[in-house]
Amino acid sequence: MAESTNVSLRMDSGLKAQAEDLFSDLGLNMTTAITMFLRQAVLAQGIPFTISRTPNAETIAAMLEAERIAHDPNVKGYRDVDALLRDLKA
Repeated sequence: MAESTNVSLRMDSGLKAQAEDLFSDLGLNMTTAITMFLRQAVLAQGIPFTISRTPNAETIAAMLEAERIAHDPNVKGYRDVDALLRDLKA
């Protein structure tokens, strides 16, 4: 058997209680559930489930504004930081 080590983490107490209830219903304890997650992450070489976030209206508006600015030929752009800093100081 591989050598074991301790891992300590902090989480919301309500989340912990909900997770413990769920894992108990599945016949697992917290250690086994977390170990399963970590094994799947290593196997997948990433998070073993899809993570998505739908941007809110403010973020969508900012993204559209950035896209507009990026394609606007009237907006001055910079190829290096020195030129940008010169203009900022002017």
